[in-house]
Amino acid sequence: MIVVKWFFLILPVFLTVTVSAENALPTNTKARPAWQAVDGKQALAKMAHAMQTLNYQGTVAFLRDGKLEPMKYSHAANRGREQEHLLSLNSPLREVVRETGEVSCLYKATQQLVIDQRPFERSFLIDMPNDINQLDAAYGIEMVGEENVAMLPAYVIAIKPKDNLRYARKVWLGRQWFLPLKVVVYDLEGAVLEELVFTELDVKDALPFIDMKPLADGALPSQKSPSGSSAQAAFVMAAIPKGFKEVFFDRKPMHESEQPVDHLLLSDGLASVSVYMEHKNSAQPLVNNDTNGVQSVDAVNFFSHSLGDFQLTVMGEVPSETIRLIADNAKLRVR
Repeated sequence: MIVVKWFFLILPVFLTVTVSAENALPTNTKARPAWQAVDGKQALAKMAHAMQTLNYQGTVAFLRDGKLEPMKYSHAANRGREQEHLLSLNSPLREVVRETGEVSCLYKATQQLVIDQRPFERSFLIDMPNDINQLDAAYGIEMVGEENVAMLPAYVIAIKPKDNLRYARKVWLGRQWFLPLKVVVYDLEGAVLEELVFTELDVKDALPFIDMKPLADGALPSQKSPSGSSAQAAFVMAAIPKGFKEVFFDRKPMHESEQPVDHLLLSDGLASVSVYMEHKNSAQPLVNNDTNGVQSVDAVNFFSHSLGDFQLTVMGEVPSETIRLIADNAKLRVR
């Protein structure tokens, strides 16, 4: 009986001490999520390195303008050599290979092989500069969470523009390999413009490099043309939006015409804009000549107007304000 009495005498004291100790504990003892300890820029830098050096393959779905296109994707890498390969799963059936700045597209129905020089593009998935610091002028990068994509844990990174001249993006990076599992581009109102997502992705020790099949009789590849200097262009950019720079220029015939077309590419590291100039006698009919008329096809905005004896066309996956700003600053070069 004495033991019981002592127990009830001690119990209030014990409870008081316990409650006081709990109240003394810091309120932030809850462990931080692991993703909060990961720097967004460093994660993107790891992604850029992984995309170049790893061998991986899977099925990826591209969503543009409400249309879904699934494709088989692979990336082979060996001793500094890289190759990307896409194979469509639905009609029109085609096979696309990118290697050393050259993109080759084989149309299965006609066996026509089309070859284009694109030294400025790095990947079918997402273009990312080798030096992530190049994005600082135009974008802020922030780690915002962790989700699962294709049953794989992934970090979520927001790439936020510092102005309204480019679009926001989110990238889902697989935690294990830092490969992009999902990429979404948003318009200025936050609506999805385009998206790609892997439904499955595997990393391999090695993957074969693809050789395109020979052309069918009578089929001809498109004409190759080496890149040149923008000083050769018939126009000059009086100014370009902050963060953009000239990254590529070439001159080659288009529209099945012998007349050359100047092509200047501007990029801010993520977004790119093409500026074309050609003689009116070789140009396609003007899409519009309204000083305010920027038109759209899927996520691409474009604008065409007359500039002396030339037609100027500006297009890219950037807001319409950016397209007009670039078009207004393209001037005929004084020889």
